Amino acid sequence: MKTIAVVFFAVCGFAFAGAPEGKAVYQAKCQMCHGENGEGKPAIAKMLKVEMKPLGSKDVQALPDAKLKSIVNGGQGKMKPIPNVTGNDLDNVIAYVRTLK
Repeated sequence: MKTIAVVFFAVCGFAFAGAPEGKAVYQAKCQMCHGENGEGKPAIAKMLKVEMKPLGSKDVQALPDAKLKSIVNGGQGKMKPIPNVTGNDLDNVIAYVRTLK
């Protein structure tokens, strides 16, 4: 049982290792629409006539990292692709989004 707990915490720690760096990327590239804590900005959602799910919601958090990366790079619905978020920056911003749950 101890081995499982150690592995679990090691994996979780690794998954969130980029979260501090990801917060800076999030603030620069995502916060303007998704809000400080990923809650979404109602005025933007209303203007675009979309439902903006909180990034901490079960629906968003259930998406695999690959899908979240695809949304950032390719856009989805009325969300345009976010330029210049690739490589480590992309991994780190996804790690940060995972902390919003």
